[in-house]
Amino acid sequence: MPRWEEPPLIGRADELARLMTHVDRAVEGRPSAVLVAGDAGVGKTRLLDELGRQATARGARVLTGHCVDLGDVGLPYLPFVDLLRPVVADPELAPVLARHPVLAGPLTGRPGAEVSDSAAADLGRSLPRSALRPPDDDGRLQLFESVAALLGDLAAQQPLVVVLEDLHWADRSSRDLLRYLLARLVDRQVDEPVAVVASYRADDLHRRHPLRPLLAELVRLPGVERLQLDPLPDAEVEELVRRLAADAGGASVEDVVARAEGNAFYAEELVAAGRAGEVLPGGLSDVLLARVEQVSPAAQQVLRVAAVAGRQVRHELVAAVSWKSPEETEQALAEAVHHHLLVVSDDGRYRFRHALLREAVLADLLPGERVRLHAAVAAHLATRPEAGTAAERAHHLRESNDLPGALSASLEAADAARRVGAPAEQLQHLEAVLALWTAVPDAPERAGRSQWAVLLDTAAAARAVGDLHRAVALLRSAQELLGADGDPEARARVHYTAAQVLGRIEEAAEAHRESSAAMQLVPAQPPSVVRTWAAATHARTSYSMGLVAEADAAAEEALAAADALGLDSAWADTAVSLVRGSGTGDRVAVRARFAEARARAQRSGDADVEMRVWFSQAVTAHDAGEVAEALEHATAGLARARALGVEWSFYGAELRHLEVLTRYVLGDWDGSLAAADALARVPDMAAHVRADGLLVLVGRGDPRAAERLGWAQGPAARWDNHVLLMLATVAAEIELAGQAGDAATAGERARWADGRLRELWGEERLASVRLVAIALAAVADAATSARRSGDETAVARWVAEAAELAEIGRSAAEVQYPFGIEARAWGTRLAAELARVRGETAVELWRQAVAEFGYGHVYEQARSRFRLAEALLALDDRPGAAAELAAAHEVALQLGAVPLRTAIEALARRGRLELPGVLTVATTVFTPRETEVLALVARGRTNRQVGAELFISEKTASVHVSNILAKLGASSRTEAVALAAARGLLPSHS
Repeated sequence: MPRWEEPPLIGRADELARLMTHVDRAVEGRPSAVLVAGDAGVGKTRLLDELGRQATARGARVLTGHCVDLGDVGLPYLPFVDLLRPVVADPELAPVLARHPVLAGPLTGRPGAEVSDSAAADLGRSLPRSALRPPDDDGRLQLFESVAALLGDLAAQQPLVVVLEDLHWADRSSRDLLRYLLARLVDRQVDEPVAVVASYRADDLHRRHPLRPLLAELVRLPGVERLQLDPLPDAEVEELVRRLAADAGGASVEDVVARAEGNAFYAEELVAAGRAGEVLPGGLSDVLLARVEQVSPAAQQVLRVAAVAGRQVRHELVAAVSWKSPEETEQALAEAVHHHLLVVSDDGRYRFRHALLREAVLADLLPGERVRLHAAVAAHLATRPEAGTAAERAHHLRESNDLPGALSASLEAADAARRVGAPAEQLQHLEAVLALWTAVPDAPERAGRSQWAVLLDTAAAARAVGDLHRAVALLRSAQELLGADGDPEARARVHYTAAQVLGRIEEAAEAHRESSAAMQLVPAQPPSVVRTWAAATHARTSYSMGLVAEADAAAEEALAAADALGLDSAWADTAVSLVRGSGTGDRVAVRARFAEARARAQRSGDADVEMRVWFSQAVTAHDAGEVAEALEHATAGLARARALGVEWSFYGAELRHLEVLTRYVLGDWDGSLAAADALARVPDMAAHVRADGLLVLVGRGDPRAAERLGWAQGPAARWDNHVLLMLATVAAEIELAGQAGDAATAGERARWADGRLRELWGEERLASVRLVAIALAAVADAATSARRSGDETAVARWVAEAAELAEIGRSAAEVQYPFGIEARAWGTRLAAELARVRGETAVELWRQAVAEFGYGHVYEQARSRFRLAEALLALDDRPGAAAELAAAHEVALQLGAVPLRTAIEALARRGRLELPGVLTVATTVFTPRETEVLALVARGRTNRQVGAELFISEKTASVHVSNILAKLGASSRTEAVALAAARGLLPSHS
């Protein structure tokens, strides 16, 4: 079979050189990525082919995956399946692939473990580990990490270049996987020799195209470059035309160049049309169809079959659908290939030389012919299932108006998507089923379940992709369908499932109403699976509403029923709710209950519940002030998660969140930041883990804090009900505003966050106490500065501001549940900062804050010691101040907390207190005369007044002032005084 010989690469030297720099980086062990944009036909594929050849010559392995325009087919991970085909087919790489069993089904085509849906988990059945995940985890993190690890293993053997073509056609799962891979590679600067090159049609990206937001995210990552392919200059088009054919037939070279307008593919097609001696058509579509009309009717027929079947098609399908003899079919295909309309891929499939050619052929089909061909392709796929997928069959059946068949195939496609961890495509196919339901009389028989059950499954898929509001809407439809007379157990399932989803979107009251409805529909006796899970859910929703007695009763019922039915998973899940909701202070009893819950969850094989136990054990210890124990549970839980292959599940991510927090609190800042950056996932569900790194970056005054904050503000704005992400972001904003001396912004952000917490959590918003205390520190600094400068108006304004903020903190502290040791420490800190705003020393409040933060919060105890030293110095307790300041300074040095260290050293200079290794005497910076001049300038004296008081000339005074400004790097007298005060260089009598 003849193969298409690629035209020579003309031009693009600069673009190719830029691409090769990324290959060179990969060879040197540095990851990077390029997004290649260009209009259709501009030469993206040809450039990437040349890149592949040169990269291979440079010693790199090149893997190429193609996205294909399949309309609504919904084939998940298609380009990654394509690029991994050579890996699967290479026997030498079998050991590498075997190390990643998660990929068995999704990407390699080999049998894989079944992944059950969350609706089944809600019923309490024992499920495979990979299936057990909370509602807002899409379950793909293990799959994504396995792909990343496989690419890393391949790159360890030799540098790797991953090429993804036609990204504008990528399915959602592939887009998410690409986002994950690039974040893992370039955002974290992982030392893996990998270059990723992805191309897309710029002219296809309309305003609402799903690729647009992804591109906006990716180009912000460090190491990701965007390369725009502009049309070729006329001179290079002319060179291309002359090299393609010495004589362009009926077309002059100038005519081709003028019509091509820099589009290489258009130029090639014009040359081909000119060879046939035809007058050149006007538009590209006309040119392409003219080329098709040059071949025989039989060849045109196979082109039409191939266009309907897809961009790539196997010989057997063309032979079955074209209604020609084997010899005629082979001759027709050979003719199409000879005329460069089809090309033969390495795996033996035929594909159109360019997607534009397929689009032109497809658009030229008459409606009746299109329907007939779709029906023929669907019939072939039905008799030869291995020739295609259920998703493709569903597409062809819909296009041929076989709605019953389309419904059945869509159900198969949804199940296949679920099995490979592609919830977005599962949701797409299930929604197609629902759209067809009323048009198919025997839909329940084909589905094997009622419509309400399909709605429940669809809601589970919507939950998996994070579309929780869509899930609620689907569950509401199921409730309407069942009506008041529907099966009670079915209605109960829908109600408690709705309660679970509503709880995830912070609709606590509505969630409680739903779980209450579920409890009323199914009797407690005899015990049943549905009633057990309804009671377990009701316990959660009741605790969230503060209805402790009601929650305790539901939890005890669920525990007893779970025991009676042998539902270890339900028992463990309910035990966790009971411990966390009741707020018991008996740590021995709590530890014992968690140990039993963990053992039962492990025995049931329910990995999700086991991870919830580990997480709850860690967070309960943290809330009790047992920070070291919390870190122990978090690290042990993460080790168990790795063993189960669920390290990046929802609770795996939450355990990582706790690890970041506890290491930060205990003073292991390097470990905390490393843990925050270990999470490569970009999707918003776990964004708070990476945002947690702001604690260390802000505390150290690291310039990267601004960049991390800018990144975190993106997902925080998109997911405005992601409370942990919001808290991490706002706390950093307040701290940075305080460091910049912007007390107004600090107060505004604290008020905004409290308002948002009220909307989401009602009055139970203890987190506001910490945010207000941090904001009050900035307000106190502003009030102190105003007081020193004698600006009583500003002082009164800041005192009023502080009173408003303090009232917010006080109301947030009026909670019904136990006030933990950390909350008490922040409450004391709030009161101490308020006293500082009023100009009070409040030594005892600061001493109490130091003691309360002594539960293990190293940094906040040091900050409180600094303020205690300041208060003691104001009372002239110099030995006490020096001791506290030295202790705080030692911690600041150990942590690398530059802003705190700077403030401590400035206070030591102002108070002339000695700190080991720190010069605190002003004369070490200024001469004695300059010190005298500085004191007078600080009092507002002019140069003439300074000269008069010191018995020197005005000119000499001016020289001293200039020297002072130069030493401080100040541009004015006012700035010099402010800098000297901040650095502790002002004489005490000034």
